[in-house]
Amino acid sequence: MDKLKKTQILSDSAQFDLCDSKNKSKKSEVNLPGIYPATGANGCTIPLFKTLLTNKCNNDCKYCINCSKRNFTRLELSPRELSKVFLNYYNKAYVNGLFLSSGVNHSIDETMENLIDTCNILRKDYGYQDYIHLKIIPGASKDQIKRAMELADRVSINIEAASASGLAELSSTKDYNKDILKRLKWIDKIAKRDKTLCPSGATTQLIVGANNETDDEILKRMESIYKKTDLRRTYFSEFIPINGTELEKNNECNLKRTNQLYHADALLNDYHFKTKEMAFDENGNLSLNEDPKILAAKKMEIFPIEINKANYHDLIRVPGIGTKSARRIINIRRKKPFNNIDDLKRLGVVTNRAEPYIKLEGSYQNSLDNY
Repeated sequence: MDKLKKTQILSDSAQFDLCDSKNKSKKSEVNLPGIYPATGANGCTIPLFKTLLTNKCNNDCKYCINCSKRNFTRLELSPRELSKVFLNYYNKAYVNGLFLSSGVNHSIDETMENLIDTCNILRKDYGYQDYIHLKIIPGASKDQIKRAMELADRVSINIEAASASGLAELSSTKDYNKDILKRLKWIDKIAKRDKTLCPSGATTQLIVGANNETDDEILKRMESIYKKTDLRRTYFSEFIPINGTELEKNNECNLKRTNQLYHADALLNDYHFKTKEMAFDENGNLSLNEDPKILAAKKMEIFPIEINKANYHDLIRVPGIGTKSARRIINIRRKKPFNNIDDLKRLGVVTNRAEPYIKLEGSYQNSLDNY
């Protein structure tokens, strides 16, 4: 089998590993396997080469395309082979970086060494200095994690579920607390000891809809992790039943659910909301149709707030006011109070969302009862 065909199979096997919440359905303009258009922090599209070293895997994850019990074509590339394939893409400007993961073949230690060797070959043999996102295998040693972080711009380890019992529904080969949460803490401690390592930080991924965990349970887990670590963000992968897996007859997760979790997760991570501020239905899930921030605001007794007096904590709880616009409001009102809603609009406030929740110089902008 030639390298292009291998690359196609391995990149298809990596399709459920996420590093972008916005471009799941967006295809690359270059018709080659493994090119994944990711969105950068400034909103621009960055093409990455996303692949596995091998789709051979000892793990029995019931939802996974690479599950050990599934019958399909298994293969691998050596670290040297994968490096050459990637550099061919990179030197032709098809991609700007690498997203590298792997199934667990033979042992966790051997798999991690192969991932690290690939990065070493690129960095030290070929002088490649651009972006690498490297997946940490659950159960990897502390030394391997540190060496991976010395080579990668970003690392990630998938927590997969919100609890040990939730993961047990999906896999019998991973220990949630030992193999995943403990390793996540190690990543955080290593990064804090040496701030030159892994400059783009760490992320994680969670499968939504493969077990019976609620949005409330998922978000409480993420709230706990954000409090204890400097995790940059969480990716939510909606469960899709795959032929040949134990969950092939289960229902597919509604894409709206993961979209709402992304919105709610941003409130936790960027706005420092607490899960108790959010609104869940009687089953512990978010509404599929209404913005989590608006539903949270309707629960709060602080509204409407006076724009010229409210503190930062309250301002960022107003629908339509983000962290940047809240800081701008505070800086500007020190010199001159706001008395016109158009002034807020010019700062980036989405005023049609914010109006029911604010006052300007004591005047209501619109009654909440009208919404």
